[in-house]
Amino acid sequence: MTKQPGDSATTEPPNAAGSRATGTPSAPTRAGLPATGAPMLGLLALGWLTAMLWSTRAVIDSAAAGFTVISLSAFALPGVISAALVAGTAFALFGAELLAQQGRDRATLRFVVAVASGLLIGLAAAFAINLTYADTATTNVIAGTTAAAAIIGGGIAAARTAPVIGAVVAAGLGTLLFVVAFSWARDPLFNLFGAGETQESLLNAATWVSRTESLLAGLVAGLLAFGYLTWSRRRAAMHRNDPPTLRWPAYLVAGAGPGLLLLVAEVILRIGGRRLLDLAGALSEADAVAQTSLGTSRVDNGIWVLFVGALTAMIAFGRTLGPAPLDEEDPDGA
Repeated sequence: MTKQPGDSATTEPPNAAGSRATGTPSAPTRAGLPATGAPMLGLLALGWLTAMLWSTRAVIDSAAAGFTVISLSAFALPGVISAALVAGTAFALFGAELLAQQGRDRATLRFVVAVASGLLIGLAAAFAINLTYADTATTNVIAGTTAAAAIIGGGIAAARTAPVIGAVVAAGLGTLLFVVAFSWARDPLFNLFGAGETQESLLNAATWVSRTESLLAGLVAGLLAFGYLTWSRRRAAMHRNDPPTLRWPAYLVAGAGPGLLLLVAEVILRIGGRRLLDLAGALSEADAVAQTSLGTSRVDNGIWVLFVGALTAMIAFGRTLGPAPLDEEDPDGA
């Protein structure tokens, strides 16, 4: 068969042909799913970080003695670091998504923009702490660890799996909000689990309260991660004819993400906030025992949230799967 003058050896996509005919470049497309609601997540995370900084400042300012300031700062610092880590991730995700929408989603440029966005949040938080907090020995420690957490969060957002990062941020925010709301139920649960006047009963009740909180926080994290990924997939299906699918590893990582963030925040606390923790532990023997016990409890909580969140998201995803399609019968009946 001979080639006619109007034939072409290759078939061009409709967008490319239309762009060549009109002389205008085609709109940039994305290979993966976007992070749905990234601006909203960024605003919510910044609002949560602001609330944590304000509440920590109010607690520290209410302390009269210097020893009390050190102790209260050590108790409040883990919450500030977790909030800064989530805020840095959320704001950096928003910046990376703006970059992707412009068709310049190269790996190196995305990493630079994400880390720069986290650095911006970290510097703003550190400046606010040094400007509004009382000038104590703990102020620079709080400011430095907060900035470091936000920068590390920016590095996390540089990953190219945008919907998974968005799910981790959404589930992480929900988990932090749940932990604060759960504080209202701690006293009734202490009585429910048999807290009495003996030291043994108090310790047993505290253990069961902590396990209940971690279990429920993991359930919240897994359900929120699954819900966010489902929402992203459905919105992408509305705007794209053939959107990429999300397989089970995405739900596994998204469900485990809030627990991973809690463990990363603990590492930042023990490295950047070591001086503050040492000062708080040196106040008395009771303070040293309390700091050790709280550190162990935070690690256990992060591990529980990680595994329960991952399992919950996987179970929720598995329930959406239908039965495997049966093989079509042979036309000859074989």
